[in-house]
Amino acid sequence: MRDVSALKTALVLAGGKGERLRPLTDDRPKPMVEVAGAPILVHHLRWLRDNGIERAVVLTGYRHEIIDAYFATPRIEGLQVHCVTEERPLGRGGAFRNGFSQAGIVDDLVVATNGDVITDQPLAEMLTLHEHTSALVTLMLSQMISPYGVVDVDDAQRVVSFVEKPTLPLWVNAGVYLVDASVFPRFPTEGDHETSTFPALAKEARIAALKSRAYWTSVESQKELREVAGRLQGAS
Repeated sequence: MRDVSALKTALVLAGGKGERLRPLTDDRPKPMVEVAGAPILVHHLRWLRDNGIERAVVLTGYRHEIIDAYFATPRIEGLQVHCVTEERPLGRGGAFRNGFSQAGIVDDLVVATNGDVITDQPLAEMLTLHEHTSALVTLMLSQMISPYGVVDVDDAQRVVSFVEKPTLPLWVNAGVYLVDASVFPRFPTEGDHETSTFPALAKEARIAALKSRAYWTSVESQKELREVAGRLQGAS
């Protein structure tokens, strides 16, 4: 059984336009929007470093020159960061496949992530599940929070209670994966792995999922940006 020291390299998607975060993303890709004194991407990379990752391959597209220039100077002690830029939009699956090839990764197992995710999920838990299930891919799931308050009504149509944004009995893909190197050739050259490669692996019973109750958010709006800022500042 491999331990967490087997996880040394991460592929990190960082080419999103972040249209819902405009005007903050007019001059930069979404992962470079600042929160709590640093870009979202830096917080994400620090989490990877703290989980034993030694090398991060940042997959860039929109306004890639901003990320290239930022990481031209070492920014995160203990983590090597370099960028792979796609010449044309390849989709998320295509970006992962291209990045794996272009970066010359030789690891047997790679972490693949969305660079706009903020979480404190330990990667060791995912690795334990990955090894136990003999999966080719293990993904992190996060429990869905209702964006609205919920009203509970009894059979007589009387309101019983109000619950503000409750946790729902549904799980969403958190954009954090462990991927065996053998799987990357099965990713699309263009398109989304979640609509092609992952369903195929599910049919083969070779994909596992960790139901995580750790903190997690994907920063999609200025409201979420404020919420993440409050959490990060409170943890510092």
